[in-house]
Amino acid sequence: MAHPEPGSGPTVRRILLGYQLRKLREAKGITRADAGYKIRGSESKISRLELGRVGFKLRDVEDLLSLYGVTDPAEREPLITLAKESNKAGWWQQYGDALPNWFQSYVGLEEAATRIRTYEAQFVPGLLQTEAYARSVILGGTRRDADGEAENRVAVRLHRQRRILDNRGVKLWAIVDEAAVRRPVGDAQILKRQLERLVEFCDHPNITLQIIPFSVGAHAAEAGSFTILRYPEYDLADVVYLEQLTGALYLDKPDDVDAYTMAMERLSVAAEPPNQTPKMLADMIADL
Repeated sequence: MAHPEPGSGPTVRRILLGYQLRKLREAKGITRADAGYKIRGSESKISRLELGRVGFKLRDVEDLLSLYGVTDPAEREPLITLAKESNKAGWWQQYGDALPNWFQSYVGLEEAATRIRTYEAQFVPGLLQTEAYARSVILGGTRRDADGEAENRVAVRLHRQRRILDNRGVKLWAIVDEAAVRRPVGDAQILKRQLERLVEFCDHPNITLQIIPFSVGAHAAEAGSFTILRYPEYDLADVVYLEQLTGALYLDKPDDVDAYTMAMERLSVAAEPPNQTPKMLADMIADL
C-alpha cells in the first residue's frame, strides 16, 4: 500500500484511503450502491469517500473492509490508521485564521497533487516566491501586520514551497507573464533577490519555468491566472483552481479541465522555451 508523505495533512490521507477502498471494491465486483447500503448510505456517499472529499467514520471503514473481504488484522490496520489520521487537523491549522477556509481546501488538494501546472499573470507564483517577496505581496503595499496574520500566511507559503524542493516526485510547471516578473514588489533589492531565486529554480530538476514576453501580445489566458492539479497516482480527475477575492472555484468536469489544459498548452507555445528563461531573468536583473 502506498503511504502519504511525512508531515502531509488529512486531505492526502483521505484521497489515499479512498483510492485504496475503490480498488478493493472494484476487485470484488461490488457496486457503489451496494457498498453504500452496507454503511447505511448512498451511492453518492461512496463516490465522495472514494474521491477523498469527505471525512471517514471509523465504523464505515471497518464495515467496508469486511464487505470487501479484508479480514486479516495486518491488512486492515494500515487502512484503519489512515482513517483515523484523515480526520485530524491539517498542519496549516496551526497558523490560526490566517488562511480562509476556501484556501485551506486548496492547500490540502495541492499537497496530494504530484503534477502542478500554473499560469500567473500578476505576481511570481507563490510556490516560487522568496520570503521577503511573499511578505510584500501579502501585505499589499502596507507595512502593518498587527495580528501576525501576514507572517502566518508567509510561513504557510514557504511550507508549501518546501514540498516542491524536497520531493523530486512532485513536478511544478509554471508559466508567468513578463508583467508578473517585472512588477515592482517591495524595494529593488527584494525584487532583485526574487529574480535571482527564479534563476536558481531553473536548475531544479522538477521545476519548469517559462515566461511569456510582452511581444506576444494577447494570448490564451485572457481570463487570468489559474492552476491545474493532477493526481496520477490516485487515478483522480484533474482539478482546476481559480482564485477570487473572497473565494475560489474548483473545476473538475472534463470539459472545464480540457479547456484549461488546452489553454496551458497554448501558453507553453507562446512563452519562450524554458532554456531561455535564465537569460530573460538576467536581463531583467540588469535593468533594475
